[in-house]
Amino acid sequence: MARFGEVITAMLTPFGADGSLDVEGAKKLARHLVDHGSEGLVLCGTTGESPTLSHEEKLSLLDAVRGEVGGRANLIMGTGTYDTAETVEFTKEVCDVGVDACLVVTPYYSKPPQNGLLAHFRTIADAASAPVLIYDIPGRTGRRVERPTMVELAGHGNIVAVKEAVGDAAETSALRSDLDEAGHHEFEIYSGDDPLLLPHLAAGAVGIISVCSHLVGLRIKEIFAAWNDGKVEEARRVYLELLPLFRTMMTLTASPIPVKAAMNMIGVVVGEPRLPLVPPTDEESKTIRTTLERYGLL
Repeated sequence: MARFGEVITAMLTPFGADGSLDVEGAKKLARHLVDHGSEGLVLCGTTGESPTLSHEEKLSLLDAVRGEVGGRANLIMGTGTYDTAETVEFTKEVCDVGVDACLVVTPYYSKPPQNGLLAHFRTIADAASAPVLIYDIPGRTGRRVERPTMVELAGHGNIVAVKEAVGDAAETSALRSDLDEAGHHEFEIYSGDDPLLLPHLAAGAVGIISVCSHLVGLRIKEIFAAWNDGKVEEARRVYLELLPLFRTMMTLTASPIPVKAAMNMIGVVVGEPRLPLVPPTDEESKTIRTTLERYGLL
């Protein structure tokens, strides 16, 4: 059973026409997501454009969403940076405000060795009063948490899960096997890659931290319902039906540009991304619109 829910949305951060944080828009979006299948929300992650948010904006966003849906969904706050001390302080601060967990990305840019990653994550987990999920996304950070390192981290009592965005389902299978062999059966794997959802479920993932659940959260829940009932062919059918949408949203251009544009198109206004991200080109917008029409979302 997934500790934080099977369908968790990595929530967009809405901005106003002037580029400022749209607090009311964030409340509406959070409510919309929970109403459409999200059991949890990740705030201030990759999809939430966290590098462009100030410290004050992050806390304002958490306060707004917590007040709107805190009793209906698990709230997971992205707190990771490439500075251990800064991450510790921010993690402690959001834990004091009240979150269900903290998502801590692998330190980016500095490329620490594996023993540095061990020390980094352990130091943060020691300081956090909420559970910690590791966010392993080497395509963005430049450094992977190797399997032996992850197994060691799983032995920490406050490190409870990983958002697996390595992009290799075979490696996810190997990680699950290594974790189980080490006795870490309760350590959870969450898929962090919509196009790999079904392979990740087969590899032992218990849930997904999804971008595309902004648009098809209830359909993604159908995949889990079928999978949990042992209806593998039904799960595969729905997954393959959604796969073109997953690919458009995740690979057309840099995420979260496509899904942000898509939400605006369907009438859930989230504004444009902040620089250095930019709105989609005319050709990209046409592809996004065609995809939404194909799935009856427009």
